[in-house]
Amino acid sequence: MGFCREDVFMGVIFLGDNMKRFFSGFNKYDLYLWSVSVTCIAAAFFLYRNTDHLKLAVSIIGVTSLIFNAKGNPFGQLLMVVFSVIYGYISYSFRYYGEMITYIGMTLPMALFSLISWLRHPFQGAHSEVEVNRLSKKEYAFMGLLSIIVTVLFFFILKALDTSSLIFSTLSVLTSFTAAYLTFRRTKEYALAYALNDIVLIILWSIASGENKEYISLIICFIMFLANDIYGYISWSIMEKRQKKIKNSNSEKI
Repeated sequence: MGFCREDVFMGVIFLGDNMKRFFSGFNKYDLYLWSVSVTCIAAAFFLYRNTDHLKLAVSIIGVTSLIFNAKGNPFGQLLMVVFSVIYGYISYSFRYYGEMITYIGMTLPMALFSLISWLRHPFQGAHSEVEVNRLSKKEYAFMGLLSIIVTVLFFFILKALDTSSLIFSTLSVLTSFTAAYLTFRRTKEYALAYALNDIVLIILWSIASGENKEYISLIICFIMFLANDIYGYISWSIMEKRQKKIKNSNSEKI
């Protein structure tokens, strides 16, 4: 799964297309959800007099990433790379080493691989929409086994690092890895896995906010993430049906 000149060339085309049409492919519901999400995140940040603008920036980057992902747009994966780096740093500052290792060591590289995968599988040549995929029962079983192995391994690593909220940090690894795998494989279930991860993260940062009220802004952030991921599943379900209908129509013409 290495990089090659073709990946770089496709990436340049993809970035150029998206800079010209940043939100052009969005409907009113997409824009409404994004606007409400950003407004709630910003309101929580200033309401609790948070002075760390990095938290505000990472929250807005993250929620913007999710709305692009909900449309099957690879630009969302590029934003997720940026989000992972900043979020990893914030997690490190509170000794949430599980979050730091998960996002820097797993979510970030998987977002890069997902970006390549989505670019290589555009729906009918449109770089702004990925072709939805479906997994076999055998691959779901493989994913489940791999997720368990990764989670158990991380449990002992996080325990050795004296990670805060060890159980929830371990659950975050499990849900994050599953979500990252499903994202890479281009299935709509990725959004459900990330929704479960959002719930875990809401609990984690609720615990953190008991010591520092500034982390309340991250609770609001992941509540918005949860809403966006649920919407993402709905959006991908509609997209899957539409793509299937188009494929069937093209097959009949042939």
